[in-house]
Amino acid sequence: MNNLLAAITDKFMPAPLYAAPALYSDVGGRIYLDKADQEAIFPYIVFFIVTDVPEYTFKDNLEDILLQFSIFSTSGSIVEIATIYNDLKSLFDDCSMVITSNTLIWFVRKNLVTMMDETTTPEGTVGVKAWHVDYSILMQKT
Repeated sequence: MNNLLAAITDKFMPAPLYAAPALYSDVGGRIYLDKADQEAIFPYIVFFIVTDVPEYTFKDNLEDILLQFSIFSTSGSIVEIATIYNDLKSLFDDCSMVITSNTLIWFVRKNLVTMMDETTTPEGTVGVKAWHVDYSILMQKT
């Protein structure tokens, strides 16, 4: 699992001497594994493994994973969160990546759930848009 999370992180983190992917720039690099810092500045992304189901066949040792990216924005406009969502899709929809000790079979977007909530910040109560994007990942142990 660590190898998959490292490959995902490598996908959106800027490598030395390269320009940052649009997704990284959209959120000012605020991309967190499992949960955001309590003082996190909006917008930001949290990603985590929802499920990981081993699948064994006569010849294959597979991992069927559901991964969720949650995008959070306090902008009153739809533009900010929609741009982040579009850049997430551009980076991860049917993407390829190198995962140490595994072969990626697919990385497919499955679902989008949108929500609106309120949170209290030092500036007061603000509305928070939350878009939760699920990806199905299938990889084979090499």
